[in-house]
Amino acid sequence: MDAYEDHELDDLEMQVVRYKPDGLDELVRTTNFTKKELQLMYRGFKQECPTGIVNEETFKEIYSQFFPQGESGTYAHYVFNTFDTDHNGTISFEEFVLGLSILSRGTITEKLQWAFNLYDVNKDGCITREGLLVIIQAIYDMMGRYSEPVYEDLTPKEHADRIFRKMDLNKDGVITIDEFMDSCKRDENIKKSMSMFDTVL
Repeated sequence: MDAYEDHELDDLEMQVVRYKPDGLDELVRTTNFTKKELQLMYRGFKQECPTGIVNEETFKEIYSQFFPQGESGTYAHYVFNTFDTDHNGTISFEEFVLGLSILSRGTITEKLQWAFNLYDVNKDGCITREGLLVIIQAIYDMMGRYSEPVYEDLTPKEHADRIFRKMDLNKDGVITIDEFMDSCKRDENIKKSMSMFDTVL
C-alpha cells in the first residue's frame, strides 16, 4: 500500500457518521416522556455522544463514573446489551430513551420484563443458574468491597443459589419469564426496589 492509499484510509476513518433520531413526536408517543424532557435528554446525550450513538466502550466509560468504588465493566456490558435492542453493537438515542422510559416510568410488568432480559444473559428466553451468577457477580464487583448495604455476608454464588431456588418454581433448572414475574410480584422487597426507579427527570 502506498502513502496515498494510506492517507485515503486515514481520511475515511476520520469521517464520523452522524446519527439523527426519528422525530420527537414519535418518541413522545412511544415513551413516558414529554417533548421538553426528550429535548433535554437529547442535548445531554449528544454532549456525551456527539455522533448520536454510543458504542459499548463509551457506555462502559460513562457507566464507570457512577461506580468508581468497583469494577463496573461486566455489569455495564449486560446493561448495554439490554439497551441495544436491535443488537447492532450501538445504542441509539431511541433505544436509550425507550429503556430509560421503562426503568424510570414503566409499569411493574415492563420493569420486570426489562430486568428479565438483563438476567437472560444468553438471550434464550430463560434465566439459568450460571447466567444469574454472572450478573450477581458483576453486581458485587461493581458495588465494591465496602459498599452499603452489605449483602448478608453471602458469596455471589450463595446469593445466586438462594435466588434461583426461590424463583425456579417448577424446579426444572431454569427460570422462565412467568416464574420470574410471579416470584418478583409476590416479593415486597423486589416491588419496593422496582418502584425506587420511579422518578421525574
